[in-house]
Amino acid sequence: MTPGLRTAVKAGIPHNTHTDMDELGAYGNATEPLPEPEDLVISQLRPAEYVSPLAVRGTTFVDDGDRVVLAARTRQLDRCHASGRAIPSFEPAGPRERIAFNTEDLACGIVTCGGLCPGINDVIRSIVLTLTYAYGVRHIIGYRYGYAGLAANPPAEPVLLHPQRVENTHLHGGTVLGSSRGPQDIGAMIDTLVRSGVGILFAIGGDGTLRGASALSSEIARRGLEIGVIGVPKTIDNDLLWTERSFGFSTAVEEARKVIAAAHAEARGAWNGVGIVKLMGRHSGFITAHATLASGDVNFCLVPEVPFILAGQGGFLKALENRLAARHHAVVAVAEGAGQELIEQASVQERDASGNVRLRDIGSYLRERIEQHFAARSTPTTVKYIDPSYTIRSLPANSMDSAFCLVLGQHAVHAGMAGRTDMMVGYWNHNFTHVPLGLVAGKRKQLDPNGEVWKRVLATTGQPLSCHQTGPM
Repeated sequence: MTPGLRTAVKAGIPHNTHTDMDELGAYGNATEPLPEPEDLVISQLRPAEYVSPLAVRGTTFVDDGDRVVLAARTRQLDRCHASGRAIPSFEPAGPRERIAFNTEDLACGIVTCGGLCPGINDVIRSIVLTLTYAYGVRHIIGYRYGYAGLAANPPAEPVLLHPQRVENTHLHGGTVLGSSRGPQDIGAMIDTLVRSGVGILFAIGGDGTLRGASALSSEIARRGLEIGVIGVPKTIDNDLLWTERSFGFSTAVEEARKVIAAAHAEARGAWNGVGIVKLMGRHSGFITAHATLASGDVNFCLVPEVPFILAGQGGFLKALENRLAARHHAVVAVAEGAGQELIEQASVQERDASGNVRLRDIGSYLRERIEQHFAARSTPTTVKYIDPSYTIRSLPANSMDSAFCLVLGQHAVHAGMAGRTDMMVGYWNHNFTHVPLGLVAGKRKQLDPNGEVWKRVLATTGQPLSCHQTGPM
C-alpha cells in the first residue's frame, strides 16, 4: 500500500462543472454561494479493503452512489437542470460495507478544544462506545486540554478511554478531557500522533478547532502519513456553515428561555422595570433570536447581524421610553456581539488565545445608558442585568442535544473507519452528511437580516424598525 494515498470520493460527481446558483438557503449567509460540486469531494486516506465487522449484524450500509442535495428549493434545482450542470450535493454519513483499517491493531485519539458547550461528554462517550462495541477498537487515547495535549510538552498526560470510563460522562457538563484555546505547533502534534500509533484523530470543536484539524490533515498528507482526521462541529452559537445545527444549541436556547422568564418576572415586579439578558453569540445571533421566539416575552432583540441605533428620536432608548410609558416594564435580549460599534474601543484591540477580539460588555453598557437616559428625564426605573453565559455553556445537554450528540459520534466513527479524512460530520436537509473542512474553516454562518427568522423576531417583539436603520448613534 502506498503511504499517504489520497483519493477523491466522487460518488458520481463530475469534475470541472460549475453552477451559477447564488442562494445558500435557510441555514446560512444569504450572500454565501452554493459550492461547486468539486468542492464537496471528501478525501479518502487509504483504500477500504476490509469487510466491516458490522456486516454480521445485518447493518444497512450507505450506498456511496447516494447523495444529499444542498439546494432546498426547486428553483435552485431547475437552474441546474436547465444549464445541464451537476447538482451540488454532500456525501451521506453512515456505515460503509468496507472499511480502511484493521481494527485489531488500530489506535484512535480524541481531543476537545475551545469553549465549553453542552454535549461534549455525550460525543466523547458515543465515539468511545461505537469504536469499542461496533468496530472492536481497544486502544482509544484521550488527549487532555485541547490541542495543547498533543504538543511536545502537554499540560497533562493523555488517558486511555474505555466504556467503563465514559459510562456516566453524558450526565455531566463540561468535558472530561479538558479543553484549551489557541494553536499549537502542527509538526509537534503530528509527531505525538505518530508516536502513539494513532490512525484516526477525532477533533471536537468549533471554527478554530476545525481550522486546526484541516491544517493537521494537510501536513499529514504532505508527510505521506496515513492518519485520518475527523471533525465533530461544536459551537453553541450554531454559527458553522453547512450544518443546520450544532450540538449544544438546543440546550442553550432552552436554558436562555428560562433566564428570560426570570428577567421578565424581575421587570414586571418593579414600576418601569427593565430586564436585560445577555446571551452568547459573538458574531451570530441565533441563540438570542430563537430564545426570543421561544419565550414570547422579549420586547427588544438585539443581534450582531442587525446594527441598532441607540440615541435619537428613532433609536432604541426612545423606543424603550415609549414601551415603559405604555406598559411600565420591558425585557431586552442582547447577543454578546451586538452593538460593539457603540462602545468606545481601546486603541489596541485585545485578543484571546484563539485570536478572537475580546468583546466589550454590551449588557453592562446598555444598563448604564438606560439608567442615564431615564435619570436625565427624572423617570424612575429599575434595571436588572443577567448574564447566564458560563452557567449555560457548562450544563449537561438536554434530551434533544444528547440524542443528536450520540448520532454525531457514531457517524464520526463510521467516517473515520471508512478511511475518510479532512472532513466533519454535518447535518443538512434532515440528513447527516460528510462536509470537507475546507468548506467551513474560517467562515461563519449568520442570521439573514432579510430572512424569515429575523422577520419572525420583529413580529414577535414588536420592536420598531427605526431602531435598526442608519442614523445618529
